[in-house]
Amino acid sequence: MRKEKEDAGKRDSKMGPKPIFIQVFDKLQALLAANTPLRLGDWNLEEIACINDNIPNCLTLKPIVYLVNLDSASYKRQGNKWLPKIKEWIDSHGGGIVIPFSVEWEQGLWNTREDPVAREAYLGETPGLTSAIPRIVKVGYRVLNLQYYFTAGEDEVRAWTIPAGALAPEAAGVIHTDFERGFIKAEVVAFDDFKELCDGKKSYANIKAAGKYRQEGKQYVVKDGDIIHFMFNVTAPKKDAAKPK
Repeated sequence: MRKEKEDAGKRDSKMGPKPIFIQVFDKLQALLAANTPLRLGDWNLEEIACINDNIPNCLTLKPIVYLVNLDSASYKRQGNKWLPKIKEWIDSHGGGIVIPFSVEWEQGLWNTREDPVAREAYLGETPGLTSAIPRIVKVGYRVLNLQYYFTAGEDEVRAWTIPAGALAPEAAGVIHTDFERGFIKAEVVAFDDFKELCDGKKSYANIKAAGKYRQEGKQYVVKDGDIIHFMFNVTAPKKDAAKPK
């Protein structure tokens, strides 16, 4: 193995930069030798693609979010004696995002979901305290490099999860593979523009009048929170020509 690497290094010195595969594995080896989690490496997009293709299940490449479950009283105080020690341990073991929350407190809030008066009273026990669940969801999307877009019709509004940077046809394919295969265009409005201009109505009239309703093609990179209507056309596959008898 060592001889193969040495030979590869000699070839690289004559032929230019190392092939991406060798470049990535040299960096991986250096990080592992230093006992450093691989996710802390400085990786470019090409290197990330190489890693995903060849070693997608390497544990220390995975992003980590630590959810620390507190009792209700500690959550109301926003801490206890154990949190600093937990944070110290995490920092000394590669780091990560720490989100304190309380199943006990969240359950109490959930129990008031159908009683606005009880819910207000429950939240009023500790002014300024809110559920940690929205933050957990947002952080989870961010560390996994995910985002979402909306589709809206008369019957329902739905959010669809896609990788950040997905092109319009790829985003359409999350709904159905036919949407991606027969993609024609995407009619798009940003959520913030719709919220600002819709005047509480379902109509796109104000949005179109303001020039905020756009038509985008195959190279459009979907933005987080876009509201999209896809246009597509899928024709039946061509039939094989009749074979002569």
